[in-house]
Amino acid sequence: MVRRHAFVTVRFFTAAPFGLTTPARGVSSNPMATLLCVPILVDDPAAALRDAVEARDAGADIIEFRIDPFFSGNEGPDSEDELLAILSLVEQCPLDCIVTCRPVLEGGHYRGGDSARVALFERLGTAASEGRKPPRYIDVELSAYGRSENLKQKVNLAVDHPRQVRELTTELILSTHDFVSRPSDLIRQLEQMLSQPAARVVKIAYRARSLRDNLELLDILREVRDGVMPPPPIDAPPTDEADADAPGKRAIALGMGPFGLLSRVLAPKYDAFLTFASLRRDSATAPGQPIISELLNLYRFRSIRESTRVLGVVGYPVEHSISPCVHNAGFEAVGFDAVYLPLPVPPEYEHFKATLLALIDHATLDFSGCSVTIPHKEHLVRLAREQRQLELDAADGKADTGHDEHRTWHLDRLSDLCGAANTLVIRHDTRGRPARLEVLNTDGPAAIAAIEQRVGSVKGRLIALLGTGGTSRSLAVALADAGAKPVFVSRTAEKSLALVSELRVLGLESAASTADALADLSPMAVVNCTPVGMTGGPDPDRAPLASDVLRSLAALAVKPLIADAVYRPRRTPLIAAASDLGLPTLDGVAMFLGQAAEQFRAWTQRPAPMGLFERVASEALSPAEHPAPPSV
Repeated sequence: MVRRHAFVTVRFFTAAPFGLTTPARGVSSNPMATLLCVPILVDDPAAALRDAVEARDAGADIIEFRIDPFFSGNEGPDSEDELLAILSLVEQCPLDCIVTCRPVLEGGHYRGGDSARVALFERLGTAASEGRKPPRYIDVELSAYGRSENLKQKVNLAVDHPRQVRELTTELILSTHDFVSRPSDLIRQLEQMLSQPAARVVKIAYRARSLRDNLELLDILREVRDGVMPPPPIDAPPTDEADADAPGKRAIALGMGPFGLLSRVLAPKYDAFLTFASLRRDSATAPGQPIISELLNLYRFRSIRESTRVLGVVGYPVEHSISPCVHNAGFEAVGFDAVYLPLPVPPEYEHFKATLLALIDHATLDFSGCSVTIPHKEHLVRLAREQRQLELDAADGKADTGHDEHRTWHLDRLSDLCGAANTLVIRHDTRGRPARLEVLNTDGPAAIAAIEQRVGSVKGRLIALLGTGGTSRSLAVALADAGAKPVFVSRTAEKSLALVSELRVLGLESAASTADALADLSPMAVVNCTPVGMTGGPDPDRAPLASDVLRSLAALAVKPLIADAVYRPRRTPLIAAASDLGLPTLDGVAMFLGQAAEQFRAWTQRPAPMGLFERVASEALSPAEHPAPPSV
């Protein structure tokens, strides 16, 4: 279809896809497969070439040379040397490459003028006339490309496109970046880029403000893939008939920053042209960029396809979590087509509600559930109860609630009793819509099982719980339900007493105490249910019990088990201090793996590979092998 006015949709043809000249190492035979691109900042061309070789060996499909730190754009005798060095770098690159010269205003280092940069692009695009290898793509910002018709024409002279009369192979990536937030004119920018005949790939990158921003980016990828273009700009010139034979455009749409990982990992699910991954953690060219080993090994990038389900861990913070390591390894082991991601959601309930409902409601995400950790365990139950009330209101014929009739929420007994849960399981109907949403609590049973494995039955025994949050609450209910005597220990007596009263209403007995009185109670076990001592938490270097309290517990005839729900680091300040005093200890890994196994069974309907879980968890918590948690 030819666009004759502003409200006619342009059709994109996909019969002639474009991509690599020859398949690179590890690339799918599908010419539309999403490429894995490693960006390299070029200060020293020789070092950049070595990095390109390393990136190829690590599994990259294509290299982006960010030459803006190297290319000055100055006139004089040194300018030709710069050009020759860049041409030589492209020629020697072991993979196809993109050349980008990003100006400062777009997050780069280039401070020269447009004319020098465009002259560079033309020299690169026509390198074959000098007997040299041209780059596969050049990346130009929309802001520069649209600055003047003259500049646009000069860029177009350097790339292959439907109106090009030269024999060129270099193609144009037209891009836009916002390192602060979602640009207010995002859709207009997209329209402008898509309307340019010379642009083979359009790229949108902006700093994601929340997980929900990723969903818009994924929608953009899907719409470009499906040939669904927004109405073009009113001031755009008509498209020639000859352009109807042009190959279809592809898109790159990425969220930057700690909330943007979802869009980067799921790029293959939406047939993105490429996604970026840095070679090393210290060589990222944009905030939130994962490293290539994480993308390939942790998130199994090559296995992600349109049918892949999405799960993850919801919390704040979540960068410390080893759940992605454990569950992704488990999914691969049992052949379950899913990927598990860290899903950071700020602590407020409204953030949690809006984000979770957006993930559930997204038509193509295939969101199938999540783990829920601090501070959202109680929020999950609150949301489920609100949604159940909407179901009841809709069934009673009350005013329109907005409730989807095909959807029902269910809470298991423990979640309903304690008001906290750590697991959401989503069952879909035959049309792929979320139909049954199950809210479960696997924390309590897993913790009891781990404690009993060490010190015997908890029935009739006193268990001290440090903290009054969702973890403490769920464990107290599970303990009381199993016949134990939970005792809340908190810095705030009012919170402990309030929980005691709540459990009494449920017919469950508990008590409250202070830390100083713990030794007088002679507890069977003391369990830390707070984030104190957690890597990335509020007090990572502090134990939740003072040293004098631990010494009084160590002086008891029957020493209590000191357990920590925190597992990163494996040897927390509490575990370290208790061990030094000769107290028996239980780190958080056993409790974590127990609850993770039940989550895995609920999501996959298959038993968890516990041996694999234990090995992966141990490796993930080893400082020598894993110096830093996955990047988000």
